[in-house]
Amino acid sequence: MDLDISHLRMVCAMAETGSITQAAARMGMSQPAMSNQLRRVEEIVGGQLFVRSRTGLEPTALGGQVISRARTVLSELDTLFGDLHGGDGPAGTLGLGCVHLACVASIVARVSEALPGRKVSLRIEPSSILLGDALARGHLDAALIGVMEGFDVPLSAPVVTRTLVPRYPIYVTLTAAHPLAGQDEISLSDLRDEHWIGPPGADDGSLASLRASCRKAGFEPTVQYEAPSGAAIPLVAAGQAIRLVDPSWPPNPGTVVRPLAGEPQVAKLLVAWRRDRLSPESATALYRGLAAAFVEHVGNNPSFGDWWRSHPEVHPIV
Repeated sequence: MDLDISHLRMVCAMAETGSITQAAARMGMSQPAMSNQLRRVEEIVGGQLFVRSRTGLEPTALGGQVISRARTVLSELDTLFGDLHGGDGPAGTLGLGCVHLACVASIVARVSEALPGRKVSLRIEPSSILLGDALARGHLDAALIGVMEGFDVPLSAPVVTRTLVPRYPIYVTLTAAHPLAGQDEISLSDLRDEHWIGPPGADDGSLASLRASCRKAGFEPTVQYEAPSGAAIPLVAAGQAIRLVDPSWPPNPGTVVRPLAGEPQVAKLLVAWRRDRLSPESATALYRGLAAAFVEHVGNNPSFGDWWRSHPEVHPIV
């Protein structure tokens, strides 16, 4: 068996997610099938590529060399025909991705205004890792991605980025009947006995960030549920669980959204795009459209609106 492109993507996916299971989901494979493929690749290159650690898969010295070369090959491959078409959609269509933010309601309109003549196709995805992967493969032209403080999303040429919001706090949502619901802000340590819904985009570092913050507050969070953002609403409203949320989301019926004291959870927003798909002028216009969409929703939650007005240093530079 010879190495092919799918093997290179598989190895990179395992390095980026730190998990065979998550890499298999990204590649559309079963976990046993990916494990078998990994063994075959290791036979070809003549050594072990990954070892398991407490934090997940870690590349060996040989694995690091293979991953570096694989990324170079994939980057060249992805740009080979990048200037011959405008993404997966028809000519003139901008393939845009976005993490699950309140501003998705305004993105298409604001970006269309900023880029007249371009039809906008929007993909909403809780995982910034998957959005970055779609950009690398040329399945998207640009994306608005979120990154937790202390973590990163691997991006390589021809993908480039510009910071939209350098830092903003992540809030918590809980049932309106919760004893803490009336507080202006909630201490993370007071949530030690709660059942948590796993944060979206766990492979981006959001779950690891939650665990680290809770440990610093003196407890290990009980992550009892895994649910897409919308599916979590009934659990929170019924008082069965709590979850972290983007601060610009308005509270759903029967729930409240509150800041966490001391801002133990912080993220940033980046605009990422393929420079073989967008000219510098178009990228600037895209940035302005996304900035307008985000700012339009900061007042959805009055608490976040107050925070935003008191922190002009984080406002998009347009």
